Amino acid sequence: MASHSHKPIAIYYEQPHWFKPLFAELDRRGANYVRLNAVEHSYSAEDRLEDQYSLVFNRMSPSAWNRAHGDSIFYTLGYLEHLERRGVRVINGLKAFRMELSKAAQLTLLEELGLPYPKARVIHRASQAAIASEGLRWPVVVKPNIGGSGAGVKRFDSFDSLGKAASENALVFGLDSTALVQEFIPARDAHIVRVEVLDGRYLYAIKVHITGETFDLCPADICRTTDGVDLNRGACAIDAPKSGIRVEAYTPPAEVIADVERIMRHAGIEIGGVEYMTDDRDGQRLYYDINALSNFVADGPRVIGFDPFASLVDWIQAEASQASDASRAPERDLAVRGII
Repeated sequence: MASHSHKPIAIYYEQPHWFKPLFAELDRRGANYVRLNAVEHSYSAEDRLEDQYSLVFNRMSPSAWNRAHGDSIFYTLGYLEHLERRGVRVINGLKAFRMELSKAAQLTLLEELGLPYPKARVIHRASQAAIASEGLRWPVVVKPNIGGSGAGVKRFDSFDSLGKAASENALVFGLDSTALVQEFIPARDAHIVRVEVLDGRYLYAIKVHITGETFDLCPADICRTTDGVDLNRGACAIDAPKSGIRVEAYTPPAEVIADVERIMRHAGIEIGGVEYMTDDRDGQRLYYDINALSNFVADGPRVIGFDPFASLVDWIQAEASQASDASRAPERDLAVRGII
């Protein structure tokens, strides 16, 4: 479907390699769109961005700080606020991005919704880490509040090892100097589940079989099916490690789908994923990550039976047309009244 809007769709992004499938699908359809690279981007408070774009699709990554682009993260907060104050339709706007940026806020949301999550403490100094672990089951992990693909997460098996790492300044707190000390959950059957939503509704889910040796679970970087078939890694960063992690399609229970849609609705996330696992010690299902930046699984047709990027572009183009119609409504009203 070609875009009916005379104003282009804007794709605002930081990591270009992850969005090759999205750009390819937009190009294939001849869609009217522009690419806004966050690293090079700037704006003025006087800019009338509502006249420039039909909508802006925010694809900023919280892991940008791992690519020396951490400045773009805080810059994006101001840019999204400017867009929304100008009345620009933004997919995954300011509320969603703030939720994406804070693991602590995600736990607060899960607590508010009455959903289970791994026990954790929020700290802002390394000297607090060992004390914060009191009352938690070991092992624990220390993870930066602003994360992304498991970056900076470290596991500790004892109070002494955690205290030693803290004293040696070996903990990673990330951009906002905040971290979580959280129970490490042994995943039943050695897998986690990632549930993706589009337009706030369930799209698909995958099981990701983990080794326990890495916290980097970015689905776009996973390169094999459970049958050992290498996937088309068109969405992967060119320097992504050959992780060997396996992935397969999975249909979660209805109550999980309802939980995930409720989480995303309260988080303001229209497209993204929620990850959960089952604690092998007691069988408790735990939600542990809320993502506004969904790269979709590599080689979707092979893994889940369809191309999620085609569904995504269908939706983006429909939203752009709707936003353009809404912005032109006052003009049509004036024309009908013979004023213009």
